[in-house]
Amino acid sequence: MAAPPDLKIPKSSTTVQVRIIDTTSHIAGIGLAAFVQPEIKGFTTLSCPAYSFLIEHPSDRKLLFDLGVRKDIENFAPRIRDRIKNGGWEVNVKQGVREQLEKHGVSGRDIEGIIWSHWHWDHTGDPSTFEKSTALIVGPGFKAAFTPGYPANKDAPIRESDYEGRELREIAFSQGLKIGRFDAFDYFGDGSFYLLDSPGHAIGHMCGLARVTASSFIFMGGDSCHHGGEFRPSQYLPFPSSFFPNPLDTKSSTPCPGAMFEDLLPDGDKTRPFYEIAKLDDGSGVAHNVHEAQATIGKVMEADARDEVLVVMAHDDSLLEVMDFFPKYANDFTQKEWVEKGRWLFLKDFAGAVKK
Repeated sequence: MAAPPDLKIPKSSTTVQVRIIDTTSHIAGIGLAAFVQPEIKGFTTLSCPAYSFLIEHPSDRKLLFDLGVRKDIENFAPRIRDRIKNGGWEVNVKQGVREQLEKHGVSGRDIEGIIWSHWHWDHTGDPSTFEKSTALIVGPGFKAAFTPGYPANKDAPIRESDYEGRELREIAFSQGLKIGRFDAFDYFGDGSFYLLDSPGHAIGHMCGLARVTASSFIFMGGDSCHHGGEFRPSQYLPFPSSFFPNPLDTKSSTPCPGAMFEDLLPDGDKTRPFYEIAKLDDGSGVAHNVHEAQATIGKVMEADARDEVLVVMAHDDSLLEVMDFFPKYANDFTQKEWVEKGRWLFLKDFAGAVKK
């Protein structure tokens, strides 16, 4: 087992409050083969929640990281609306993020900016439900690739109404700052919240890193990974001999033996993830750039190896029964042992492939 590398996060006494929002978006029936390989028996489709994050700075400045799926799916740009319609997926949204905020006393008017981890429809929500004073914050290359939006560009995947009349701010990772091997941007300038350049899945993809105590952090992964088996196990977190809680039965008081899953590991290597990003012969697949996306996963592994970092990917359904959601706060995740409890729960998806 290799020692986790020092992420070299600058010291700071300033923290943010983070609340993780279950956006009530749910997507079912998405084929897994376009995302990862190899295929594991019995697990062929994704069933996804979508998380948003409310970030509250002590100065009362507030940000949202991602918005999930917009409630009025029929009003996506036609390119996206038709993709959803023809994709054969089941997409449901009960509430918009602003609705949830205001139901629990957080005014949408107070949101300084909405950060899109990237432009995909299950992250962008509907920024037009927020005041024009709320900036839309995007990653490198976004403006050149995606503006103007629909209807000015009939084939655009975003709408002009997403950014029209508001600041569209594209982050330039030019501060010379590194967090681990990520190029980083210190958003508030005080070490409390960083944006991380994480290319590969999509043009302009970014992750977030929030300092919630002096020494603990929440990593907002966006779509840098779609399943825990893409970044676990690793050289820093080898596959253990047993798990508790038991991913196949979280109510059981008996640990689950790791040997049940070892045949699924590539070459039986306990330091390699179950999956890598899919490389399809026809050039299709989930990653805009497979090489960059796989390199980003390598950087994620370094953060994930540390118990003081809670890694939350946007669609990780294994964390639904572990984390507390908005309006509750997530700052006390270390005391509640969310990292330890959630780390191997993704193995539940392999129930159909293991020997009983």
